[in-house]
Amino acid sequence: MSGPHDPSRPHAALPAADPGVHRLDRHTRLCMSLAARPSDVGTRFHNFLYAELGLNFVYKAFTTGDLAGAVTGIRALGIRGCGVSMPYKQDVLPMLDAVDASAAAIGAVNTIVNDGGRLTGYNTDVIAVQSLLPDGAGRSALVAGSGGMASAVVAALRRAGFDDVVIAARNEETGRALAGRFSARWIPECGGHRADVLVNATPIGMAGAADGATATPDPAFPRAAVSGAHTVVDVVALPPRTPLIALAERLGVGTVTGDAVMALQAAEQFRLYTGIRPDEEQVRRAREYSRRT
Repeated sequence: MSGPHDPSRPHAALPAADPGVHRLDRHTRLCMSLAARPSDVGTRFHNFLYAELGLNFVYKAFTTGDLAGAVTGIRALGIRGCGVSMPYKQDVLPMLDAVDASAAAIGAVNTIVNDGGRLTGYNTDVIAVQSLLPDGAGRSALVAGSGGMASAVVAALRRAGFDDVVIAARNEETGRALAGRFSARWIPECGGHRADVLVNATPIGMAGAADGATATPDPAFPRAAVSGAHTVVDVVALPPRTPLIALAERLGVGTVTGDAVMALQAAEQFRLYTGIRPDEEQVRRAREYSRRT
């Protein structure tokens, strides 16, 4: 069920900083994230936009060994919002007061919004992926993976109108479970299967991941499948140009990068926290800034 939060209503009662100046004072509202391995990407993205738009907010990444205590702190301290990453996306569900349809569909939360002590869970990955997909009418999709991000992808595909969805996962238990939840089909490997839209929802190609640790790892799908696709989506955000995306570009196939997914899901979080939707140019600059080393 959805909570009472109205993201179209900005929090105008809070004093705003001068445009372009990120000040901190007793009125500053805190947003945060919880992850097993926090990164600087979300912190930079959100804080860039707070300064850009003159909002009196600040964003800080955390990790925790006490999830229940952390959620209690969000409620007790009036922390406005919290991004949730693995391994907390499912465990946090019973600690919330309400769950939006975007999260209920996959049983995972990546965003918590605090409205006066009432905590509502959302999944902005679903929203972001759906907004980047082509129209699904009459099209087929093949998804590699069966984890949390794969669940978000399959939910987004269904919301975008894809009727023919196949899940390729070596883990038969999780693969069949995901397929059953969304009335999709499961296969153990991509093999020679082809589809209009290919989605990599595995760590293959990720910098530092076991499957992508070499300088030139194999792409998540074979060349023949990529050449026959209309669109290739890779949820791996780092590096933005994975071997799969590079292959699709060489073959003239449309692509959606994990970097783009990350930016849009973060922009949707920003809207939920502040009531303000940044424009495309602001999101582009925040995305660029978040990747600086």
